[in-house]
Amino acid sequence: MKPLVLFLLGTQLLTGQIQSDTLIVTYAPAPPFIIQEDGLLEGINVWLWKQVAEDLNLQYELKQMNFSDMLDAIKVGKVDVSINPLTITGERSKEMEFTHSFFASHSTVAIAQRSSMQKVGQFVESFFRLNFLRGFMVLFIILMFFGTLAWFFERKGNPEFRKNHKGIWDGLWWSAVTLTTVGYGDKSPKTRGGKIAALGLMLSGLLFVSGLTASIASSLTVNQLANSSNSFNAFKDRKVGTVKSSEASEFLKVHFFKDIQEYEGVDEGLKHLEKHQLDAFIYDEPILQYKIKKNDELRKLEVLPLKFDVQFYAFGIKKDAVELEQTISQRILEILETQEWEIVLSEFGLSEL
Repeated sequence: MKPLVLFLLGTQLLTGQIQSDTLIVTYAPAPPFIIQEDGLLEGINVWLWKQVAEDLNLQYELKQMNFSDMLDAIKVGKVDVSINPLTITGERSKEMEFTHSFFASHSTVAIAQRSSMQKVGQFVESFFRLNFLRGFMVLFIILMFFGTLAWFFERKGNPEFRKNHKGIWDGLWWSAVTLTTVGYGDKSPKTRGGKIAALGLMLSGLLFVSGLTASIASSLTVNQLANSSNSFNAFKDRKVGTVKSSEASEFLKVHFFKDIQEYEGVDEGLKHLEKHQLDAFIYDEPILQYKIKKNDELRKLEVLPLKFDVQFYAFGIKKDAVELEQTISQRILEILETQEWEIVLSEFGLSEL
């Protein structure tokens, strides 16, 4: 019986050794780097990892997780490797190892295209802004003041201005026609006081209308720029979405974005953007471009030509697995120097920065 017991015990130990040598490799879908469709797993990172694992004869088991859970699992050592395009940051480096970077990218902004009616409504809305209305109120006061002043001087000797209180309307009409240079000629001051009032109206009105015109043009221009968004700063006061625990999320918090909605993945966020539940979705440019291009349901979304927050992608390795990291990094460097790597990138519509 002893030889049999020793044999069984040795078998169990050997099996345990084999299991311990099997790497737990986790991923979260992130096209074009990790694409999961119809039960198949492909993409740039999948190809790269398979090449590394094959060349180094690594035994591994793939495990799918959502992005934030995957990061937590690496940090506490529950998994060995993440093959997602993880951005190398100082904070993450304290809790995990990173292989050599294999791709450089940046963050960008996706927005929902506005319909023609929405653009018209946005233009009309500009005329009801507080500063805009204040300007028109001051203009009305100027017209009323000089119109009433002209009526006061003209009401007795000028039949064009009625003597009773209705003559105030005559004065207002005259001041509006004069200031706008329409020049109907139906009313004109004939007294010295009326002419002085007209002179004051023309001088003060000329200065104020010039300023008001500039203010209106500035208001409309600023509003248009705020919505066309030539900078990510234009979205700081708007509701924006991003992926939970991502580098983009940290970037938005550090740069004082006020209303951030975090999602477990890109798909849910882009669907909310398409329904105008978000003003923008901010994330990695290659992933946003690929998602919007490949999904017909997101055809009303567009990626703005904005580039910020440069990121270097790498595989994540559990902390203190330095030897494993160095071995994988060396092989990644060798693969990056091949023409085959450039071909793989071009197949998925990517190129190095």
